[in-house]
Amino acid sequence: MTLQQIFISNLKRIRKEKHITQEKLAELCDTDTCYIGQIETLRRFPSIHFIEKIAAALQVEADELFKNHEKKSGTTSIKNDIRDDILFSVNKILVETLDKFL
Repeated sequence: MTLQQIFISNLKRIRKEKHITQEKLAELCDTDTCYIGQIETLRRFPSIHFIEKIAAALQVEADELFKNHEKKSGTTSIKNDIRDDILFSVNKILVETLDKFL
């Protein structure tokens, strides 16, 4: 995955997690929706200044847009996935147990 693809993937993921439409992001960045669409479809790539505007609009640090969150194959990834599943299950059990006592 290229750095540009990582950026686009993170931009879309964070935007959707925060329930921000392309239109709203464009408004927050003081640009038009077409430009955001072109960025997200790899037809244009923003300047550093505009990346900072995007990060501010999404309320994240700019470097978060460039972090590779792609899962790596192999034993480490499997162990991490299992660990995450176990932690999620333990957390769920603790919450359910606390709810009974509160």
